[in-house]
Amino acid sequence: MDNQIPKSPVFAAGQQWETVKRDGVYESEVTRLVRRLRQEPSILADQRVAWERWRNDPTGLRR
Repeated sequence: MDNQIPKSPVFAAGQQWETVKRDGVYESEVTRLVRRLRQEPSILADQRVAWERWRNDPTGLRR
């Protein structure tokens, strides 16, 4: 993995995310929004890098 940390995605102020309610399942607006954001490629890549950094960081295991 490259040692440089990529910049997190930046979206325009007032960005509106369209969400779709799933039929037959209770789902809060927040859950719908998170599910929608996970479909955005730049956000998905950013979260993947954050997860890899957290998972591979040995300082997180020290007390």
